[in-house]
Amino acid sequence: MMMEKNASFEDFFILLGFSNWPHLEVVLFVVVLIFYLMTLIGNLFIIILSYLDSHLHTPMYFFLSNLSFLDLCYTTSSILHLLVNLWGSEKTISYAGCMVQLYFVLALGTAECVLLVVMSYDRYAAVCRPLHYTVLMHPRFCRLLAAASWVSGFTTSALHSSFTFWIPLCGHRLVDHFFCEVPALLRLSCVDTHANELTLMVMSSIFVLIPLILILTSYGAITWAVLSTQSTTGLQKVFGTCGAHLMVVSLFFIPVMCIYLQPPSENSPTQGKFIALFYTVVTPSLNPLIYTLRNKDVRGAVKRLMGWEWGI
Repeated sequence: MMMEKNASFEDFFILLGFSNWPHLEVVLFVVVLIFYLMTLIGNLFIIILSYLDSHLHTPMYFFLSNLSFLDLCYTTSSILHLLVNLWGSEKTISYAGCMVQLYFVLALGTAECVLLVVMSYDRYAAVCRPLHYTVLMHPRFCRLLAAASWVSGFTTSALHSSFTFWIPLCGHRLVDHFFCEVPALLRLSCVDTHANELTLMVMSSIFVLIPLILILTSYGAITWAVLSTQSTTGLQKVFGTCGAHLMVVSLFFIPVMCIYLQPPSENSPTQGKFIALFYTVVTPSLNPLIYTLRNKDVRGAVKRLMGWEWGI
């Protein structure tokens, strides 16, 4: 009988990833690499453009730059190791590397949930409280809200990732996932993990369900305010500025809820891997396109930047 023991820093895990479908690994490598490059280029474009163009020095683009940087870090923390595993035969990750990866994935994911709430509040203040907007969204307050998003993510992750790695793994090393994620790690344990599963669901409810409710409430108030004015132009403007944010919220929250709002024991590993692939690879690459397409502010900033570069 295998003795119960915790992993040590000398141990390693084997990330099974998509090794059950070896014929798909090359295709997945190419697809994931393309989406990763799209994520890098698109999000760096938003960050650099928002920094260079003074017309984009507004709360909306300040938070959007934070979201882009979050997406860059979030995708990099989970996808780089996947690309290495898909390309070669080596599928291992050290125990310390797994701890670090889990910590950053949880921290950045949680921070994004909070930041999306902050962005919805910014849109609420802009549409429903336009006369008080500059007071409500003072630059110092915006920096405080952004910092609170980051701090809440990294603080929560420190507690939750530590709690996850306390469980005895009994020498099990095969992680049926492409990165170190809580549900996959809990399945390795040979002891009762109901307490961990309950903690996971509670934390997910706090940082997934509550933010989603707050976001929907904000946009419900925005829609009601615009409909009350009976202004077609105003309604089009709201859909233009807020529709993109709601689409990003949907792409992020729906797959995350499918993974974290049900016990790992009831979650299909195969289904979980493909859902995780969507919100770690596809969603961060689509965010820049969603926010910039048909965006007059961004198009104007690009024209001004190109005109300055060419001396026009």
